[in-house]
Parts: sequence; structure tokens; C-alpha cells
Amino acid sequence: MLRTLFVDFNAYFASVEQQINPALRGRPVGVVPVMAETSCCIAASYEAKAFGIKTGTSVADARKMCPEITLIVGKHEVYVDFHHRAVAAVERIAPVRQVMSIDEMECELTGSWRGREKAERIAMQIKQELQSTVGTCMRCSIGIAPNTMLGKLASDMQKPNGLTVLELLDIPGKILHLKPSAISGIGPRIERRLQVANIITMADLYAAPRDVLHSVWGGIGGSEMYDKLRGKWYDPREAVTRTLGHSHVLPPDLRNAQGAWGVLNRLTQKAAMRLRKQGYYATGMRIFVKCKRIDEVSHSLQRQATFCESQDTAFFLRVLARLWAESAAQGLPRTFVPLATGLVLFGLVPQAQHTPTLFEFSTPINTHKNVYRSANPSDMASHGQPNNQLVNTTDRSRLHNAIDHINRLYGKNALYYASAHHALDHAPMRIAFTRIPDIETER
Repeated sequence: MLRTLFVDFNAYFASVEQQINPALRGRPVGVVPVMAETSCCIAASYEAKAFGIKTGTSVADARKMCPEITLIVGKHEVYVDFHHRAVAAVERIAPVRQVMSIDEMECELTGSWRGREKAERIAMQIKQELQSTVGTCMRCSIGIAPNTMLGKLASDMQKPNGLTVLELLDIPGKILHLKPSAISGIGPRIERRLQVANIITMADLYAAPRDVLHSVWGGIGGSEMYDKLRGKWYDPREAVTRTLGHSHVLPPDLRNAQGAWGVLNRLTQKAAMRLRKQGYYATGMRIFVKCKRIDEVSHSLQRQATFCESQDTAFFLRVLARLWAESAAQGLPRTFVPLATGLVLFGLVPQAQHTPTLFEFSTPINTHKNVYRSANPSDMASHGQPNNQLVNTTDRSRLHNAIDHINRLYGKNALYYASAHHALDHAPMRIAFTRIPDIETER
């Protein structure tokens, strides 16, 4: 029985660029985060893919592979706008059950829609609606199947602009030519475990007993995979937010200590605003700096710290300063050239479960003190683990609520902490394919 209709947009970022600029249609296009030879493509049009260019191809290699390629810095706010327009277009034909990512969504087939002929007719209506209301460049591949996983698999089997139906009687025959890694959720780690269990092909995966897959996945995920492969219907699993972060590839003029520091400050302030908007407190911060050593060897510096529950921007900036100082002690920037930076707030606690500290009520509002327990300073350097426990002793919630309100009302950077001054025009909104950004807090 067919129960899911999975819509997957083809070369989404590049297709949007071709839609808004007719001069790019039919031409190889690559979308990049920053215009630099050391950057890489985050999307490629099908005309560019014909030359072997794909996500992750460096700009320098892309130019060699296709000298005629047009490279464009990504317009993420435009991509989010097109995403919402696409969801609305699909909704006019069939109810969207869940949005999977910026370029993927799923509709549930009910009643008479579960028949193959009717399901295929709905798929064609969705394609026509997208073409007529969102844009002629917005092609999509649609997979129709008994469950979400098989629908996603079907949508990948014919690109671009494909329509593939997998019925129960087609399983496993029509998927045996695929590798297990073609299934969403089977990444390098699970693939290595499968190989250890002598599961190499899709036929091996389908034939493996439930208990073997349970062992490979190390839990219920293996049993679920066994059922999903056989077309069992399942409901979406509620996502649990565990981390919140941002990263940014540095443009050439910011590939120095001051530039990386300013961008990290900007990322911290963005992350703190998102944290408050989503109703969380963080209990840890991790920063990383992807570098190129003077001898051209790539390297990554990483530091993290844990602290009591906080959503205070000023406190996060003080933690950042401490972690940055420890990174500087490792050789940044004396022996490393920074290429990209990132920040993650982890150990998130929902606001409803937040327990205020006693310090917040005993410390005057105009003071700020970081209390920490020191350990061996080499611990973090050798193991990448936190070597301190920081406590925020000031309640600035009213101040930050006011700052957030003003920035939402008058636009980004209406108010900001001065440490990000030199990077205000950098670290713009970025889209993770599994999360649709909130334009209000991530511009």
C-alpha cells in the first residue's frame, strides 16, 4: 500500500539562482559561501554536475573542471523565501505531513490517494503547481512508497525531475542495485559496522535478521531499519534539540587573528539570540577554528568549556574570550592561518526546566563575575575536554530581551556588543539542510 509522497527539489540552491536570473538558465552554476579560491561549492546546477562538480568541490577545482562555470555567493534569505513558497504550492495539492529539510518535504497519502494511478496523478499536479507558481526552474523528483524512508529512496532514483513508485511487491527487487549508504541514516559509521557484520550489499542488508541489525545499530534503530525496509509505516520521530551553533568560512580579508576573533564574536551573539528565541539555556560552549599551517598542512583547533545554565550574551562572550586565549596559546595565529570558524552551544536545557542559580539573586545587577574551578591546563589540550566550570553571576535577561526586541524591530545590528564590530557584515544567515533558519534571528 502506498502511503507517502516524498518531494525532493533538484539542485535547490542553484535552481533558485537560475530562477531569479534567467541569464543563468541552461548554464553551469556553482553556489559558494564566500568568493575565494580556497572555498568550495555548496551547490551545483545539473549543467555543472555534468562536468563532475558537486557539493564540496573546491572553487579552484571547479574552475579547472568547467572554465565556463558561473560562481555565485549564496543568497540564503532568498532560498528560505522560495522554500516557504514551495511548501505553500505543495500544500495546495496535498497536505504536507512534514518538512524534512530546506529542499525536501513529505505528504501522506490517505484513502483513495493510496492507489498507484491516483498517487501518480497527484505527483504530476504538484510538479505543475510548482512550475506555474514558484518557477519553471524549480524541478523536483518525487518518490511514492509505503513509508517515508522508501519514499526518500525512490525520490533519489530518478533525477532530475523524476517520478518513481516503489510498491511493496517491488521490494527488495527494485532497490538491490543500490548501496546501503543510499539509505538516509546510513552514514560512514553505520556503514563500517555493517561491513564488520559482512553486510556489504543491499541484498545483504535486506536478508540480515532483525537481531543482527539490532546489534549493528546498537539498539532499536536496527529493528526499525528491518521494518522500514519491508515497508512498515511509521510516524515522524520528535526531534530533540541538543545543540545550537553557527559556522562561517572566512573571506580572504578576514583570514587573520583579528578577523577570526570578530567573526566568532558575531556568531556568539547570533547564537545567543537564537537560544533565547527558541527558549533554551546552554550549559556548554565549544569553538573551533579550521586553519592552514604556514607549511600548508591543514589543522583544526578546538576548545570547550562547561558552565551553569545561561542564555546571557555577555557571559558567553567572556567564555569565548577565555577559550580564544587558550587557542592562542596553541599557536593561533603565530603558526596557523584561520580559514573558518564555528561555535556550538551544547547541553541545552528547555526554559521550563531551567533552575536559576543562587548567585543570580545575591549579586548586584551591575557586576559580573566568572567563578571557575581550575584543573590541569593541559587537560583540554591533550583530550579536548573542558578544564573549568564557569558560573554566570548576573541576571541580564531584561537587558537582552530589550536588545532582541530592538534588533527584531529595526533589523540586525541595531544593537550589538562592540567585540563584533569588525565582522558585522560577515557571518550572514546559513542554511543547514536539516533545519530551516529563522530569518528574524539569523540575518
